[in-house]
Amino acid sequence: MTLPTVAEIRVLHEKYAPSQQAFDLVYTHCEIVCRIAEQLMARSAHRLDAGLVRAGALLHDIGVYRLYDRAGRFLQGQYIRHGVLGHEILGREGFPERLRRFCSCHTGVGLTRHDIRKQKLPLPEADYLAVSPEEQLVMYADKFHTKTTPPKFLSSGDYAAHVRRFGEEKVDAFHALRVRFGEPDLAPLAARYGHAPA
Repeated sequence: MTLPTVAEIRVLHEKYAPSQQAFDLVYTHCEIVCRIAEQLMARSAHRLDAGLVRAGALLHDIGVYRLYDRAGRFLQGQYIRHGVLGHEILGREGFPERLRRFCSCHTGVGLTRHDIRKQKLPLPEADYLAVSPEEQLVMYADKFHTKTTPPKFLSSGDYAAHVRRFGEEKVDAFHALRVRFGEPDLAPLAARYGHAPA
């Protein structure tokens, strides 16, 4: 599989971003998630495809751009759909399923058919679970930064507290990822990007 370069991915973000503000928010978040994933990968004993991790991290949230209306306002209440929307975007752009899955399979610590039915989520009923180690690493790295206003970094304790409302099994899944991939050092990234540290 030929992976897009960082420059090509940036151009794709620019193509779909409805405004400079949206681009700055989403692309910066994707860049941060990429840096977290690369940091964790460098310390990991697991053999991972570094190029696939980089591309997946930089593309995982591209579907967020589809959640802005024509006036540039963010559509509240639809965020859960950004993964499947990103999957669709990458499909239209001709990317293979292996790369498209980084979009649809990174939400939370994975969404199951049961989650979708139980929570009445506006998603096609399916399992959206990170399966490959590369998908799992990007999903995990994503949990340490949020695009809230203002954007900020999250500690593992912050994220565990957040995901607890969806059940202890979600906390356990996050803890398993933490054991597998370790704890990122967020302080240098917080200083570099000027976002609130964890």
